[in-house]
Amino acid sequence: MSVNPSVATGASAAVSVPLKDDFFNVRVVKKEAVAQGIYLFELRHFDGAPLPTFTPGSHLTVQVPSGVRRNYSLCSDPADTGMYQIAVKRDEAGRGGSISMADDVQVGQLLSVSWPRNNFELVERANNFIFVAGGIGITPILSMMRHLKNTGQGEFKLYYCTRDEAGTAFIDHIKSEFSGQVQIHHDNGDMAQALDLWPVFEKPGNAHVYCCGPKGLMDSVDDMSGHWPSGSVHFESFGVDAKAFAEDKPFDVRLAKTGTTVHVGADQTILEALRGAGVRVPSSCESGTCGSCKTRLLAGEVERRDMVLIEEEKQDYIMVCVSRAKSDELVLDL
Repeated sequence: MSVNPSVATGASAAVSVPLKDDFFNVRVVKKEAVAQGIYLFELRHFDGAPLPTFTPGSHLTVQVPSGVRRNYSLCSDPADTGMYQIAVKRDEAGRGGSISMADDVQVGQLLSVSWPRNNFELVERANNFIFVAGGIGITPILSMMRHLKNTGQGEFKLYYCTRDEAGTAFIDHIKSEFSGQVQIHHDNGDMAQALDLWPVFEKPGNAHVYCCGPKGLMDSVDDMSGHWPSGSVHFESFGVDAKAFAEDKPFDVRLAKTGTTVHVGADQTILEALRGAGVRVPSSCESGTCGSCKTRLLAGEVERRDMVLIEEEKQDYIMVCVSRAKSDELVLDL
């Protein structure tokens, strides 16, 4: 499964945004339930200034009230620099970031967010698009569709797969904004009722495909589109399947250069534990897809969860934003 490694620089030097480690403050001006367990947050610059620009498919890293950092796709129209919109699904099986966003964030408070980054960019030369979204995976695709509709860049069709109507984010907005361009399918939690996408992919066309959703959906689209032209099918993923988090266990990381041992809790990433101990490691996506936090591994057995390292690198490196230890201790060249 491929992830486009390109990054949108986006932000204009003329925008007055105070930076601290590439993060700045925004104010929550709206919080609204847009489906069962899914919340829309509208964010504006803390002093009313224009926000850094972004391209469709971009995401933000948000420092949530609990203190951890999580990535959320922007779903608003990129043409509107006055606000950002993100949508967050409250996930009991996750690592707590979405729960903190859903339960703790209130209208009026400030959040620290990163400048927008894009690992899921629209191909500018394309003029025909197929979008496949599953659940909360609609968020980056919604921004893409709004951009295409406003600019007239190309034609598109959305296939939006969810469990039921109650859990379908933005269902009314999507039906009204994109009438005739959307097929919404509910499977009621039964794989036997899943949408058959083979007729969409059986004959390769000139469209570019963008897919975002649960791993099972993306794997299925990947399998069905294997005969499509190289570079025409794009996937967005923010890392490992959340089901793996239930199996997370605590372990220690020893820093070879200082001899310091840092404990990593079951609900922490290595990166978060290092940050809490005052150890600075370069980072960006915090989802195992960009490569920024690549760190030399000296000893220990790793549970790999990234989508970056090639086989030849896995003996000597670890992505500390997502991967964990199978052994009781890892030794890092820090």
